[in-house]
Amino acid sequence: MTKKQLEISAQDINHFEKPAHGTRLVKAPEHFLSQDLVSDINTHGLDESRRGFMRKGFMTALGGATAGLAAPFAMASTEGDPAILEKQEWQTTLGKNVATMPYGLPSVYEANLIRRESPGLTRVSAASVAFTPLQGLFGTITPNGLHFERHHQGWYNLNPETHRLMVNGLVKNPRVFTMSDLMRLPSVSRTHFIECGANTGLEWGNVAVPTVQYTHGMLSCCEFTGVPLSALLEECGADLKKGKYMLAEGGDGSGMTRTINLESALKDTIVAWGMNGEMLRPENGFPLRLVVPGVQGVSWVKWLRRLEVGDMPWNSKDEAIHYIDLMPSGLHRQFTSIQECKSVITTPSGGQQLLDKGFYNVTGMAWSGRGKIKRVDVSFDGGNNWRTARLETPILMKSVTRFNIDWVWDGSPAILQSRAIDDTGYVQPPIKMLRDVRGTRSIYHNNAIQSWKLDSNGEVSNVQVG
Repeated sequence: MTKKQLEISAQDINHFEKPAHGTRLVKAPEHFLSQDLVSDINTHGLDESRRGFMRKGFMTALGGATAGLAAPFAMASTEGDPAILEKQEWQTTLGKNVATMPYGLPSVYEANLIRRESPGLTRVSAASVAFTPLQGLFGTITPNGLHFERHHQGWYNLNPETHRLMVNGLVKNPRVFTMSDLMRLPSVSRTHFIECGANTGLEWGNVAVPTVQYTHGMLSCCEFTGVPLSALLEECGADLKKGKYMLAEGGDGSGMTRTINLESALKDTIVAWGMNGEMLRPENGFPLRLVVPGVQGVSWVKWLRRLEVGDMPWNSKDEAIHYIDLMPSGLHRQFTSIQECKSVITTPSGGQQLLDKGFYNVTGMAWSGRGKIKRVDVSFDGGNNWRTARLETPILMKSVTRFNIDWVWDGSPAILQSRAIDDTGYVQPPIKMLRDVRGTRSIYHNNAIQSWKLDSNGEVSNVQVG
């Protein structure tokens, strides 16, 4: 096992988030659980029988059957607790009405759950990266205000009335569409993840950034709405015999352009204007972006202005010198676009602290750019032994799947890992296996197993095992 913590200043430490609700780890004190029950839960998880034993343990403790068990639950009882016995201010005064907040905002008590820029990444002009706080999210959908951002020349508020999309190249009927034209066409709504090709990139060099927001936070999952690319190209009479590729061009100042493999793009790519039930946010490409499920985020071109059908790759600047895998020999592997099967435990994760020994629900996220998640295994001893987690529904194509697993922590040090398997049979690899093939000088497409070290004092930190 090797561990190399990123050296950061005191100012940077203050910059790293203290996760809001993500740190409130619900636990059942371990002392009323028998060793047999602990072993049973850690081996098989909870079923109705084991839940019954836990409920009895809680009731015994709350009822004060023995002094030794009742004392730890004194704070949870109603006796002497003004928060439940006395009327609170909000129960005796008028609340605010909708006129004070015409567009809803999170509670002030969730103000710490925000996107954050990494102090370890150098900003160049308006180019920037903002990470999603995965440690504080539930389910699979990323709220629009927390969607990760990657800008090559800042974001824009484009006027949808004057925005246009050109479709040209190997098409019979080149067209220029207005937003009104596009929104009159048949639309679909589909849920997909988007992940930057550089997500988890710092881990290649054996650098362990402190939290899951910085290790995996260039990942989001949303419901996107728009017109299928296949319908749009059919409208323009695209030559799908000669046409093998498509150039997607963005309208930002960096002139972001990417080559898209047309055969796969025709299956599920969307020219999208909607995200999670509302129009795209400006930083996410309003009024129009490309949604290319399973493919690295840089190909999801924002502020989309042109689609050109062609018979060969364009080798644009953003794919000839950027987003290329550096191999151990020094050669570049080009056009690596698929985001392979990957997972991460989000709670507990780096920067968090377990409150006490006892029962915990361990949870995380899994995704694959090739299809659906079939299984997620979790290890609490650094990969020596694995248990299968519960996959929460719905399990969708090229989307995030939430997993949960029951665990009773006995206070000993532990190494928590998750390993995803998709429906193609691909198994998420350990970091050593990836390094054997890819070396240590790469930046992109790191889908290795993530390890979190749990110390006996309950503190969780990022380590690399392998």
